[in-house]
Amino acid sequence: MPPSGVPSGSRVAIRGARPDEAETLEHIEAQCFETDRMSRRALTHHLRSETADVLIAELHGRVAGYAMMFYRANATVARLYSIATLPEARGNGVADALMEAAERAARRRGYAALRLEVRSDNPAATKLYAKRGYAEFGAYQDYYADGMSARRFEKPLTPRSRKAA
Repeated sequence: MPPSGVPSGSRVAIRGARPDEAETLEHIEAQCFETDRMSRRALTHHLRSETADVLIAELHGRVAGYAMMFYRANATVARLYSIATLPEARGNGVADALMEAAERAARRRGYAALRLEVRSDNPAATKLYAKRGYAEFGAYQDYYADGMSARRFEKPLTPRSRKAA
C-alpha cells in the first residue's frame, strides 16, 4: 500500500499538515464553505495543537482537501471537526481517503469511536458517512451560522466486545 494506507492505484495521498499551512487550509475553507469558516488564527492554533490532527489530501501532487480531528483527554470518542474537498477534486475519492485516514488517526490515539456533525442539506456527505458505517444518532437545530440544522453521526472504531453465550 502507498503511504498513509491509501488504496493501491489511488491518486490520493494523505499526509499530516505542517504548522505553516494555515494559509492553505484557509484557501480550502474559502472554496468549500459559505459560512462557519475558521480564521487563520484558529487554523494556526489547531495545526500546533497536541489535541488535534490535521490531515491534507493531495491529488496528483496538488492539495485537494483536508480533515481536522479533535481529541479530549479522558474521552473515548474523537471528533471529526471539519472535512473539505476542493470543488475541482470532488468525485476522485478524496473525502473517502480523508475519512479512512481520520479513522486510523483516532484509532492510533486509542479512541473507540469517531463522531461528527454534518449539515442537514449535504446529502453527498451524508451518503459518504453512511457508506463508511456511520450511524445517525441525533441532530442539533440551528447549529450553523446560517440557521441550518446538523445531523449527528458516530462510528465505532474498535470491534464491539462479544458477551459469552
